Amino acid sequence: MNKMQSTVRIEKVTLNFGAGKDQNKLEKGCTLIEQLTGIKPVRTITQKRIPSWGLRPGLPVGAKVTMRGEEASKMVKRILHAKDFKLKPSNVDDAGNVAFGLPEYIDIEGAKYDPAIGILGLEACVTLSKPGARVKHRAIRDTRLGKRQRVSKEEAMEFMKNTFKVSFADAQ
Repeated sequence: MNKMQSTVRIEKVTLNFGAGKDQNKLEKGCTLIEQLTGIKPVRTITQKRIPSWGLRPGLPVGAKVTMRGEEASKMVKRILHAKDFKLKPSNVDDAGNVAFGLPEYIDIEGAKYDPAIGILGLEACVTLSKPGARVKHRAIRDTRLGKRQRVSKEEAMEFMKNTFKVSFADAQ
């Protein structure tokens, strides 16, 4: 079998926090993400106007941080510890991304409760890829990724089982 098509790896890990229009909660979320990762988060802003939710274009409503490389692998271990290394098959999509929510940040390995922040949750997304996937993101002559070069749901689940000892079971 071709090594380029059989090797699955972590491309990036994204942690994000949504606060809605509550700016106080957004500040706490930014502080939380910075404490967990050591990286200053990027704020996300609204694009649409939704009057019933009190949103208008340009209003900051969330924060996110993206990690790659060894730092990303370490963070995956920490956040999976919060889920007791158990995920549902529905946490994996058909493109090989693993996404799940963490209701309380204090469950993350190494995180300590901060009374200034309180209890907050966040979302984590682990993006998996194979070598050669760069062709779809490159600036010059970008192209589509072949079917065998994409990470399937089964490959993603197998990678998580073998690398991080994650068990996938439907919640009853």
